[in-house]
Amino acid sequence: MTATHFTAATTRPATRWLLLGSLALNLFFIGIAIAMAVRPAPPPRTWDRDVFVRTERLAEGLPQADRDILLKQMEANRPAIEKTQTAYRAAQESIRDNLRKEPFDPAAMRAAMNDTRAARQAFDIAVQNAFASATEQMSQNGRTALADWRRNRSAKR
Repeated sequence: MTATHFTAATTRPATRWLLLGSLALNLFFIGIAIAMAVRPAPPPRTWDRDVFVRTERLAEGLPQADRDILLKQMEANRPAIEKTQTAYRAAQESIRDNLRKEPFDPAAMRAAMNDTRAARQAFDIAVQNAFASATEQMSQNGRTALADWRRNRSAKR
């Protein structure tokens, strides 16, 4: 045998690096797959349509005196808020009813959407009036906590 037969059997350095890179990439993806399989399931999102429950959750981040002011103001405005919230939900249901009707009437659907928009605006005004009345009595710290509520909530996650 000659020496030329043995030189073909040696590997080139570029091939060796390519093999090591491929191995590292495969181990990386296997590690990600294992981490995804082992991690705990995220907690279920809690979403409550009741504005009073959401307000209580929001009030948890306020100073005690400001929390009391906000909850007291929401309670004082409860009848107006509940009335507008009920009207808004009824208007939403009328959209669903119109979607189910056969034959479908686009004009009735548009009218239901207009009613829903007006009911939503009345609901927003009732809630915002309660918040405005509360915030004019709150401390600067309480108003700042309200302003930063979203940011604070996402930082706790």
